[in-house]
Amino acid sequence: MGLTYDTIKEKLTEKFAEQLTNWEEPYGMLTFTAFKEINLKVLQFLFDDETLRFRFLTDLQAVHYPDNTGAELAVVYHLHNLVDNIRLRFKIFTDINSPEVYSASALYQAANWMERETYDFYGVNFLGHPNLIRVLNVDEMDYFPMRKEFPLEDQTRIDKDDEMFGR
Repeated sequence: MGLTYDTIKEKLTEKFAEQLTNWEEPYGMLTFTAFKEINLKVLQFLFDDETLRFRFLTDLQAVHYPDNTGAELAVVYHLHNLVDNIRLRFKIFTDINSPEVYSASALYQAANWMERETYDFYGVNFLGHPNLIRVLNVDEMDYFPMRKEFPLEDQTRIDKDDEMFGR
């Protein structure tokens, strides 16, 4: 029998106990949250364990939750066990005023570019990253464009016709 979400949860809970929370299965994918201080320990365990074997980082991105005071930025890892063809989602949260997270680029080479892109758009500082610089935006930018800090449009504009926008 192949690897199941119950087995994954059991092994992770056995290793990390109360440090992992918010176990869910939205859209059929096992999802959990950990403290940002142990993100590398969790990733290393998922990678090294001979039963789990999550050795492929599918995606890494951030999400800005402006109303979640003290944990406004989430870093989300999508991992894949290619042998058993099973995926999971792992989240950590950080304060927007000190968005520092340990880099996973030494463990997953794919994390290198994804962390640079996440830094570029959300301002997450990946500690230990070999070359954390902007990759898609200009170096002179003094803000992070994907954060929800600015209104989507100026409601006081008079130079546009609302009928043209279906309003």
